[in-house]
Amino acid sequence: MSIAEIKQNAQTKMDQSIDSFKHNLTKIRTGRANPAILDSVQVDYYGSFMPINQVANVTLLDARTISIQPWEKGMGAKIEKAIRESDLGLNPASQGDLIRVPMPPMSEERRKDMTKLVRNEGESAKIAVRNLRRDANEAVKKLVKDKLASEDDQKRAEADIQKATDAHIIGIDRLIADKEKEIMAV
Repeated sequence: MSIAEIKQNAQTKMDQSIDSFKHNLTKIRTGRANPAILDSVQVDYYGSFMPINQVANVTLLDARTISIQPWEKGMGAKIEKAIRESDLGLNPASQGDLIRVPMPPMSEERRKDMTKLVRNEGESAKIAVRNLRRDANEAVKKLVKDKLASEDDQKRAEADIQKATDAHIIGIDRLIADKEKEIMAV
């Protein structure tokens, strides 16, 4: 593996870490409704558990209400039960075939807890990026040790890897700040 391949591989994996972090942020509740909040809720569908979005249409009615339209008649009660039993603190209400999930307003204390959760997720993403930096630097050092690259190449590669790491850390910090602002908005 060449230095260019090592740098490209590290860059790709760092991008994947940020994508994973963004996906995790969608699951963290803010004051506004977001259908992605229900992605983790599993519904009993003929003996196997499936995400809600695979047994029903999940959409937004307004800024504070999620609408769930089951594809089959008998699924409404099972979907309601699954949402109530989840740890999301949501209380769905059935209206015929349509299930409405109003998002309760968050207290100040709950908002602060959510910002702590966002920071913890962000720190985990930063650790993942730093671990990728370490792995890339070790791979470059191995090339130098095996005499497949010079020490000057090593210094340049480590500087490039550090620049990529710094850029990704700044991106994570920006995502954390945006999510915190979204959570604290009343």
